[in-house]
Amino acid sequence: MREILGRRRKLLFRRGGRSAQLGAALHYATEWQWPVLPGVGLRSAGRQPAGARLGLVERVTRRCSCPDPDCVVPGAHPFDPGLLAATTDARMVRWWWTNRPDAPVVLATGDRAPCAVSLPAVAGARALAALDHFGVRLGPVVATPTRWSLLVSPYGLPELGELLHSQDWVPSSLRFHGEGGYVVLPPSQIGSGRVRWERPPAVTPAAPWLPKVATIVDALVTASTSTPDGGSRLAY
Repeated sequence: MREILGRRRKLLFRRGGRSAQLGAALHYATEWQWPVLPGVGLRSAGRQPAGARLGLVERVTRRCSCPDPDCVVPGAHPFDPGLLAATTDARMVRWWWTNRPDAPVVLATGDRAPCAVSLPAVAGARALAALDHFGVRLGPVVATPTRWSLLVSPYGLPELGELLHSQDWVPSSLRFHGEGGYVVLPPSQIGSGRVRWERPPAVTPAAPWLPKVATIVDALVTASTSTPDGGSRLAY
C-alpha cells in the first residue's frame, strides 16, 4: 500500500515535466492553501576521501548555502527569501522553483497554516507507536533521518503555554513550530538526507485533517524524556 501511495504522489508532483519540488510546492500552496517558500538548499563543499587509509574513492560533501560555515541545519531553513515571503500564490511559487528547481519546500507554520511538533527520530517512532496503541488519530508526519515532525492544527502561545506548564519537565529535544516557525516538507533534500512522509496525507484536493496539539503532547513529552540521549542537539 505504501508503494502505491508513493507512486501516486510521484505522479502528482511530476505532472507536466515539473520538478518534484515544484509540483509539491504548487499542490501545498494552491490545493491546501499552505504558505510555502524555497529553503536555502545545499551547495558542494568539495571532495573528501571516503577512506584515506584504504585509498578509496573520494566523495562529494554538501554544505548549507547560507553564509554560516557551521550551520547546524544545512539546507533546512529559509534565508533569501525570508520566512515572511511565504505565499500561496501559484505565480510566485512557479517563479521560485523554476529558478531553483531543487530548492527544499518550506512550510511557514502558524496563523491559519498547520503547526507542528518535532522530536528526534527514535523518540518519534516510540511516540507514534504509543499513540497508535491508544487509538489516537494522527495527521501527516514528516520524517528526516534525524527528526520527525507531527503536523497539528494551528495553536496559539497561550494554549501551548498551558499545556507545557502542566508537564513536570519538557526536554529541549522537543520543539514546537507555531507562529513564526517553519517545517521542511517532502520531497526536499537537506543536509541530513531526504525528507519524506512517515505518515502520508491523503492525495486529495482537500487539505489534510490535523489533530489538536493537546491530543499528542503528553505522548511526545514521554517519548522524548525516556529516549537515551534525547537528541537535544539542534539538527534536522
